[in-house]
Amino acid sequence: MADISVDPYATAGRSVDLEGHAPIAAVSDYIDLLKPRVMSLVVFTGLTGLALAPGEIHPFIGFVAILCIAVGAGASGALNMWYDADIDAAMHRTARRPLPLGRVEPSEVLTLGIVLSVLSVLAMALAVNYVAAALLALTICFYLFVYTIWLKRRTSQNIVIGGAAGAFPPLIGWAAVTGTIAVEPIVLFLIIFLWTPPHFWALALYRKDDYARVGVPMLPVVAGTQSTRRHIVGYTAAMVAISLAPLPLGFAGWIYGIVAVASGAVFMGMSVRLWRLGDGRRADGKDAEKAARDVFAYSILYLFGLFAALLIEAIR
Repeated sequence: MADISVDPYATAGRSVDLEGHAPIAAVSDYIDLLKPRVMSLVVFTGLTGLALAPGEIHPFIGFVAILCIAVGAGASGALNMWYDADIDAAMHRTARRPLPLGRVEPSEVLTLGIVLSVLSVLAMALAVNYVAAALLALTICFYLFVYTIWLKRRTSQNIVIGGAAGAFPPLIGWAAVTGTIAVEPIVLFLIIFLWTPPHFWALALYRKDDYARVGVPMLPVVAGTQSTRRHIVGYTAAMVAISLAPLPLGFAGWIYGIVAVASGAVFMGMSVRLWRLGDGRRADGKDAEKAARDVFAYSILYLFGLFAALLIEAIR
């Protein structure tokens, strides 16, 4: 049988099959537009903020709040894919997304993102409270206008500043219960804010050529790989330090303490090892690439573990 494959560098827009017909988008394509893996982390951290908040919330209202956070996150992902369709088509990591493959039209993605954004904010305002709705609207706007449109293609600090968008969910969850913002969710915000650079810079280390190809000034492209590794160590140290703050502030106990110390030590050790490897002990740099991949993969487990410990303590 002949090998028929889709060109991974197809430009954004509707592609055609061998008979000249435009492909019909599947449900899975629209799900992919919402970035479900990113959404799962956003929902989980938002749920933790909601569970930790003092006071009571009706289970149904709590469910609506989390659903709104999920829909808002999905809307942000769709709008990001709409704007970045040109560079997504030229990067190995993103070339097989629905929009670069032409399985959906740019106008469809833009409409989906706008409609879901408006619905999620309106539902949060009407069913939960205006503070949570305002924070959700801020999150969506920050991710689209500040990170995606303004920062991503202009500065190597794109993920540092723009990463704040992913740190808002605990604040939204807390505000859904209390209608206010307090020190506790701000600490959770800071943990995610400081976690974001080492998480994405580890990815950028082994995807550097991708970013360079499309002109996105990620730190490894602009400052070099060794400088990026030093930054990863610095941000990881700051993150681990902040992750211990819930203990003296009194909203975390021994379960969280053990998880934070142990997992933080592992994260720190992996970051230092990545830095010490430099560009690799072998000529092809495979050791350093593997270390970067390991840091990226572990960072996801780290954040899930940290917030899982907080959630367990909040509900036990």
